[in-house]
Amino acid sequence: MSTRTSHYPTASPDRPGPTQGLRVHASSLREHADRLRAAARELDWDGPQADAFRARLNLLAGRCSTAADGLARSAAGFDDGGR
Repeated sequence: MSTRTSHYPTASPDRPGPTQGLRVHASSLREHADRLRAAARELDWDGPQADAFRARLNLLAGRCSTAADGLARSAAGFDDGGR
């Protein structure tokens, strides 16, 4: 007789379940996006290189926000039973 185990991690007091893990990662990515945008605003240097650097920081912040939105949608999908 073989015992089959789930491939999905289970929640424990010291480790969140998959849905909560997605929310934690989404929140972390949103915090990173906020810090990147703040760094772009607070940059105290001018010129074309500074503008390019600010643009790059804002682009990265946007990518973090997009990823966070996707993780949040996935977590909501789990909550809705995948509907």
